[in-house]
Amino acid sequence: MKEYKYKINGNLYNVTVGDIEDNIAHVEVNGTSYTVEMEKKQQPVVTKPVAKVEAKPESTVSAPTKPVVPAKAATGKSGVKSPLPGVILDIKVNVGDVVKKGQTIIILEAMKMENNINADKDGTISAINVSKGDSVLEGTDLIIIE
Repeated sequence: MKEYKYKINGNLYNVTVGDIEDNIAHVEVNGTSYTVEMEKKQQPVVTKPVAKVEAKPESTVSAPTKPVVPAKAATGKSGVKSPLPGVILDIKVNVGDVVKKGQTIIILEAMKMENNINADKDGTISAINVSKGDSVLEGTDLIIIE
């Protein structure tokens, strides 16, 4: 059983992930139990090589889909990281777009909820490391902003 604390849009969520059997996970969010059905394993679409990084077991949730591995951000640039494991539903920006701090850049589905992922600073999008439908782990660099 793994426990996580998330702050999403100013709201604190205490999440406990219990048993995972096949594609069914038993999850408790703020004391309410849920049975979560995860996507069945899909073939990942790889558009460019990604560096493989070892993840600490206590910081990730095992999922049947192949996750995108967190990539290292280049010096002088910062990556907008995934705050929790989930699936990319929509990418609201393109490479070269100028963004403002707080602007929604990605929609991430986690635990059947849509979460807005916002730019952490003003800048220009220099790389998008994920595609719609990708499964990502907590801490994955989604977008690089210069």
